[in-house]
Amino acid sequence: MIEYENLRKSNQLFFEQYNDSFSEVLDSGWYILGSKVKKFEEEFASYNGASYCVGVASGLDALILSLKVLDIESGGEVIVPSNTYIATILAIIHAGLIPVLVEPDISTYNIDPEKIRRKITDKTKAILVVHLYGKPCDMNSISKIAEKYNLKIVEDCAQAHGAKVIDKNVGTIGDLGAFSFYPTKNLGCLGDGGAILTNNLILYEKLMKLRNYGSSIKYHNDYIGYNSRLDELQAAFLSTKLRYLDRINQHKRTLAAIYHQNLNDHIIKPDIVDDLLDVYHIYPIRHPKRNKLKEYLLNHNIKTEIHYPIAPHKQKAFSLYFKNETFPVSEEIHDTILSLPISFSTTADEVAKVCEVINQFGR
Repeated sequence: MIEYENLRKSNQLFFEQYNDSFSEVLDSGWYILGSKVKKFEEEFASYNGASYCVGVASGLDALILSLKVLDIESGGEVIVPSNTYIATILAIIHAGLIPVLVEPDISTYNIDPEKIRRKITDKTKAILVVHLYGKPCDMNSISKIAEKYNLKIVEDCAQAHGAKVIDKNVGTIGDLGAFSFYPTKNLGCLGDGGAILTNNLILYEKLMKLRNYGSSIKYHNDYIGYNSRLDELQAAFLSTKLRYLDRINQHKRTLAAIYHQNLNDHIIKPDIVDDLLDVYHIYPIRHPKRNKLKEYLLNHNIKTEIHYPIAPHKQKAFSLYFKNETFPVSEEIHDTILSLPISFSTTADEVAKVCEVINQFGR
């Protein structure tokens, strides 16, 4: 069986160092906001070329706090891609703001800058871009739009650790960059975790308080805050894995190149865009008979996933938000997309086998 993901295998290289980290944290007697969190924050900021990093409890919290710290008045509109994962839209709603869906480019699956302009109103306050599947958005065009209309930019980098626009890491181009360290991510921990990058000292200092009950001095609370803290153990694991992130990303890029070169043209493959370093958290293909292809691959001992089977505007949770709106590009993506194995534990031989099997589909 070629697995879609095997987290034990993907983390096996780090087991000995993880055990050492666990012992250090256990022996320290300090488990929340200690030296391990501070160390990882400094390392992650440095890796990305950012001034500041704030570790938080999850990727969703990273998005919520990023929006909250901007002090946008309740009811303000935030532009967001219509094919994103549900967490991006949940964050906007939890922050007391209104999500405005914008269709993606059908070739990149990222938000279409030209369509952003059409959705801007006097209530629009920010653009929440999503570097979906590990491919950076067209940040040059989006930054120009934000500057013209005086909009803030929050980057959802949950799937794009180490991705670059030319030589600049995602998460450092907008006002804030939100990351998830969910275990399946290219930089994943062994539980939930997240972080926010920024180059703005004022935002950084406020975020440090917001994540900790609105406080920087114990029992002195300056803001209506949250309990959203990256814990010491996960931070220690992340410091270990961060040293291997470039290796993990390169492995995934190598596997993606095999898919690119070997899959037949009846499969719609991801676009390769000049000046964008795609880190392939996911390798998405599209096919009009997606469900049959998925079943066919499983029958040939190849596991796949769908990211994502239901478009956000069709989710029951959002039934009050997107009434009578249609998003045909998003729906086409959600109906045809299929994620192929591209884990750190996936081998080149396995990917070659996947290509061989897919190329026989429908013949």
